[in-house]
Amino acid sequence: MKKYAYYPGCALTTLASEYDISFRNLCARMGIELGEVPGWICCGAAAACSSSRLLGVALPLKSIALAVENGYTDIVTPCSACFYHFKKALHEMETNPSIRRDAEDAIGVVFDRPIRVMHPLELFFQHVDLSQWKRAVVRDLSHLKVACYYGCLLTRPPKVLKFDNPEYPQTMDKLLRTVGVPTVDWSYKTDCCGAFYASINPEVVVDLTHRILENAHGVGANAFAVGCPICHLNLDARQAEVEKKYGTKYQLPVFYFTQLMGAAMGVDESGLGMWRHVVDPQPLMGV
Repeated sequence: MKKYAYYPGCALTTLASEYDISFRNLCARMGIELGEVPGWICCGAAAACSSSRLLGVALPLKSIALAVENGYTDIVTPCSACFYHFKKALHEMETNPSIRRDAEDAIGVVFDRPIRVMHPLELFFQHVDLSQWKRAVVRDLSHLKVACYYGCLLTRPPKVLKFDNPEYPQTMDKLLRTVGVPTVDWSYKTDCCGAFYASINPEVVVDLTHRILENAHGVGANAFAVGCPICHLNLDARQAEVEKKYGTKYQLPVFYFTQLMGAAMGVDESGLGMWRHVVDPQPLMGV
């Protein structure tokens, strides 16, 4: 089977290590071979592109170029922010000759070979037959009612990201339902959680996450599934603040979609990292 370049990014080596663990274990179960990009660097996230357009292209391009140099034609990055900045950098390289020239000068590489950037949702949905996922299921999770939260970076702007429907994506829902995890229809799938405002104006994040929590709770969801470390952090770690401010009680566990898929396939607790969550998932998961 084809080998994919893997770019974990900063978050998956620190605050979102459970996402990294569960993703790697899921790939191993399905025979997907990953090769971590040697010498990868931070994509720069929001800080780079807000301070310099060139820096916002050059930083992600450096790691992409390293993958190309090592013979890869596809690179997978689970962090939605990294995915966004990688795709945006390639779009800039394709559409802006001046930025392309300056970025190549900055990293010391002439970027002349194509590479595709993928999120794990795309990898799992497009490159693994759904029947394989169904056959791998060994655990009944039909008691769950999951709100799939895509956040604002996976689908927009659509001409750059080219991922699913930008307003009402379905890829995560379809994958989870394939492994027997029911999902709910709701209205805040792609609304912003506040992202990095948590560090400069946390009240904005509390208010935005309240809307998301309230809508999911209102349609009967008993858990979230996400594919972004910042979304996970805000929904999970800020949930108690939201409950205190608004006098509510949600207690909605927030999972990475890879954790739920892994649980359905019988990956044990050590391979899922659920002990790292703030809102305890164990009562809901029955462990």
